[in-house]
Amino acid sequence: MTAPSEVTPIRTLLVANRGEIARRIIRTARAMGITTVAIYADPDEQSPHVAEADRAVRLPGASPAETYLRSALVVDAAARTGADAIHPGYGFLSESGDFARVVVGAGLTWIGPPAVAIDVMGSKIAAKELVGQAGVPTLPSVVLDAEELPGNDELDAIGWPLLVKASAGGGGRGMRLVGGPVNLRQAVAGARREALAAFGDGALFLERYLADPRHIEVQVLADASGDTVALFERECSIQRRHQKIIEEAPSPFVTGELRERLVEAALRAARAVGYVNAGTVEFVVDAEANPYFLEMNTRLQVEHPVTEAVCGLDLVRLQILIAGGAPLPEAVHAAVAAGPQGHAIEARLYAEDPMHQWRPSAGQLHTFEIGPGSGSPAGDGATVRVDSGFESGNVVGSHFDPLLAKVIVHAASRAEATSSLASTLARARIHGVTTNRDLLVRALRHPDFESGDTDTGFLERVGLAALAAPLADRSTTERHALAAALCAQAARRASAVSQRTIPSGFRNNRWALEEIAYETGGTTLTVGYRFDRSGTVLAEVSLDGTALGIDGGVEVTPEAATVTIDGVRTTSLVHEVGPTVYVDDADGSSTLTEVPRFAEADRTTPSGSALAPMPGGVVRMAVSPGDSVEAGQVLVVLEAMKMEHAVNAPASGVVADVAVAVGDQVATGAVLVVVDTGDGTGEGGPDTEGGTTGSGESAGAGKGAGRA
Repeated sequence: MTAPSEVTPIRTLLVANRGEIARRIIRTARAMGITTVAIYADPDEQSPHVAEADRAVRLPGASPAETYLRSALVVDAAARTGADAIHPGYGFLSESGDFARVVVGAGLTWIGPPAVAIDVMGSKIAAKELVGQAGVPTLPSVVLDAEELPGNDELDAIGWPLLVKASAGGGGRGMRLVGGPVNLRQAVAGARREALAAFGDGALFLERYLADPRHIEVQVLADASGDTVALFERECSIQRRHQKIIEEAPSPFVTGELRERLVEAALRAARAVGYVNAGTVEFVVDAEANPYFLEMNTRLQVEHPVTEAVCGLDLVRLQILIAGGAPLPEAVHAAVAAGPQGHAIEARLYAEDPMHQWRPSAGQLHTFEIGPGSGSPAGDGATVRVDSGFESGNVVGSHFDPLLAKVIVHAASRAEATSSLASTLARARIHGVTTNRDLLVRALRHPDFESGDTDTGFLERVGLAALAAPLADRSTTERHALAAALCAQAARRASAVSQRTIPSGFRNNRWALEEIAYETGGTTLTVGYRFDRSGTVLAEVSLDGTALGIDGGVEVTPEAATVTIDGVRTTSLVHEVGPTVYVDDADGSSTLTEVPRFAEADRTTPSGSALAPMPGGVVRMAVSPGDSVEAGQVLVVLEAMKMEHAVNAPASGVVADVAVAVGDQVATGAVLVVVDTGDGTGEGGPDTEGGTTGSGESAGAGKGAGRA
């Protein structure tokens, strides 16, 4: 590491990452006058981070293993572009001590901690031992042998239930909750397989499971002279699959006394490993406010913007300065002395379906519009920041993490930040993929969140059925269907080659009732409407044959409809993409599919088919032809967007056909396995989609604290 007195200016920086974090780093580097270099896999060729960098280098291939995880390709890209430094962002190679050594060995500046610190803290097993010796409290645990499981007496001494945890990596991968010895072997096998696939390291340990703790972390900064500070805490308790989805600073739970304990423990952990640069020490905190070391992330965190907001600092800028040999600026010490300013909350917007075991969603983002823009006022002093790797028109693929954006609001109070963030998300226009947006809004507006009464069991305790329900209720969806029908009529009029001024429905000197049907959420809505001779006044409106109380005057274009219902005037924005119509207003969003007047012949697949719920790769086959299976039994395990997803038998019976093998890449809707139920199933019939359990065979089992 360069001595503090030997400050080395960085002139060209290669960002060894993609998406939103690459854009984030590029933004700061450009403000510092540094030339930026992006790298990209083939699916990312049109990604905004590639366009925004000064230079870009293609890494041939599609998967992370072929591209972003190949250190030789990354360092070669730096050499080809004249880069003198590499910033790894988070994920991929950011916590690889070997990569840090390769970068330094190539004569480049590494924007991160020393390789030895990465090695130690990258192993949760080694990290727990080190910080325990430094006086940091830890939970009881035992390292797992590659062959034999510990005896029941040893496990009982730790205390059930237990968490099976991967020593390497993070993001909830390689983690399983186990309630007793019966399911332990299966959980260990699944966790080891997932850890090997994600991190190339199958080392595991068992740790006492702390039921529904708080997940609180502390941001640390250290320069090469040993000056180490803590920039307070972040609350990260609301999680799914052990991954955070809402984070805030400061924590509404942390008192002044607890903050002192957390900061002291974090500084001890950082100093014990000789830490330099930015890092995060994570803790679980029980109901009695006792903190326990979880792990240390030797990199920038996804949720770093909330700390930046309340401290008034740019953590990426500080990383770059420290890596160049500069001491911690006085502004850092001033921020520590001042304490957190205001309140900041971040929500992670994912392309996934919470109602179907968090199934990833791939496709084209036809529209992607969130908030007034980064750093823009959100009302009464609140500001909105959107960090995203996507823009309208981009494609969300299946090779990488499904994170679409981080939406951050900073305000004077927690209540204002919460309200502003919920409103910003509710008004977002996101067309083309399923997201967790509605769940985030409902979580932010839930009384328990508003009061600060949250922990890692929040989602399970409140219930996904309540949280993930669409914001648009029945009446809103009905209004959206009407808006879609009226805008479709306006679009047809606008595109007519003749007689554009004649209202739709003109037949033999009279205006007939026009009807159009939409399918949404498994139901069909039929809208009927008739204009008067002016074409601007609705003479008649009905929904499924029932007349609606619509005030006659409307304002309609192909993109928007303003309608007054029972004296309440509402404008809905409408975006039509083929037969799919997306409608948005202040009350929520609806996705409608126009029902064709003349149905095409049904396309059939074998009944009893388990279909791929998303594009992905086959990582395990659990059955063979001739096997007897029960409904819900795991048939195939797919990997998509860095997580495993088990596809289950749609019915009990005998496996009639296995259509895929390990290593195959499959598209959404592909037949994976056909189950013959003995009543003709498996020989043609209606489509049947096998369900998914989520991450491996144990998804949904755990509520314990994890990391991301």
